[in-house]
Amino acid sequence: MNTIKKYTGWLVLGTLLFYLASVAQVMSVLLPTLFAWIANIAMWHTLAPSAKRQVTWLMGIGLLALLFGMLKGVWMSWQQVFAVNLPMLAMFVAVSFLDLTNSTDEKRPLPKGLSAIFNTAIGVQVLGAVINLSVIMVFADRMKGSRPLTSTQQFILTRNFAAAAWWSPFFVATGIALIYAPGMQWQKTLIPGLAMGVVAIIFSTIDAYRHTNKRAENEFKGYPIRRESLFIPLFLALSVILFHFIWPEVSILILICVLAPCATILLMRTPSRLTSLRHFVDHKLPQIGSQFALFLAAGIFSNGVSALILSYPEWFNLNNFTFNPALFSITLATMILLGLVGVHPVVSVAIASPMLLPLDPDPTQLGFLFLSAWAISAGSSGLTGLGLLMTSRYQIPTKTIVSNSASYAVFMWLLCSLVNGFYW
Repeated sequence: MNTIKKYTGWLVLGTLLFYLASVAQVMSVLLPTLFAWIANIAMWHTLAPSAKRQVTWLMGIGLLALLFGMLKGVWMSWQQVFAVNLPMLAMFVAVSFLDLTNSTDEKRPLPKGLSAIFNTAIGVQVLGAVINLSVIMVFADRMKGSRPLTSTQQFILTRNFAAAAWWSPFFVATGIALIYAPGMQWQKTLIPGLAMGVVAIIFSTIDAYRHTNKRAENEFKGYPIRRESLFIPLFLALSVILFHFIWPEVSILILICVLAPCATILLMRTPSRLTSLRHFVDHKLPQIGSQFALFLAAGIFSNGVSALILSYPEWFNLNNFTFNPALFSITLATMILLGLVGVHPVVSVAIASPMLLPLDPDPTQLGFLFLSAWAISAGSSGLTGLGLLMTSRYQIPTKTIVSNSASYAVFMWLLCSLVNGFYW
């Protein structure tokens, strides 16, 4: 086991490389699946107790449901059970490389006031759209300085980081939507998604200004954004769009898996690329155990739910319903509420997908539903990944996170319902 732990990062990297090889039909998908599960075992000890409990419950319930389905004559293939989220894991590994392009500036003073709120909201969304979760820690550590992070700084960061799920092809939410809404065309969610991201910035900026303008000592201190720091995210997003236009038969997810590591190697600023890459594989990749465990467990859980639905089709028969705006709105509200009580968005998506797919919804509309549920619940819950990070690392109480963003969640839910009714 110690030998396996020593090479955990290489197992994680192998998951990406061998997955791409399986897509190119050079080898079976069995090998990257084995790498992913062995890496998951090797990283298990790094998980927080709460994460271990959640993953154990997901796997346990999923396996029991699969066993029950087998007794009822419903069988799932091993690829469905153990490899359904493999493409998303490969994407997550690829996007993790972008952390190597991140840089910090500790000397510049923190900006203050309304412009600081607005620029911080834009910066965390644009940078987070590509570099992902590490941006939150970079921003928050810099903004808090020697004082605790304020609740206003917290919701500016979490809401706007999560809002990137609406439009960023590099966000894990996009990978989940592409998998659980088969046939989804990401390009068609880009315009409404960008609009939702802009609204999130404006709403949060006004909300933060109201909170901090009451007393002078509460003046907001933001992150010192530089223009050059926005180059890499914009470059990568445009690259994905361009290459997908040139090769439309290649999925967005595969393009990201290839472009993210290549762009990192090309654009990273370091005296020795090879040394930095080795350090990243050996020390950084083994830190993504919670994501591996959650998404692998969610794959088992999702197929367990599917097995139950197929075992008792009359119980889960939604044939009398259509995927209309009302059902969209009700489903979205339910998924947001599940997020508030600690159900990770990937789990709620895994539950909703097999129930909604028989209704033959527009795949892109279904994908927009999943992206909206992810963006709103992750940005306003104190019990999903972002909220737990804020609670454990920055001591923001869970109750504060939820109460501060209740109005935001309701407003964005209503707006998503309106956008859905207008756009589809």
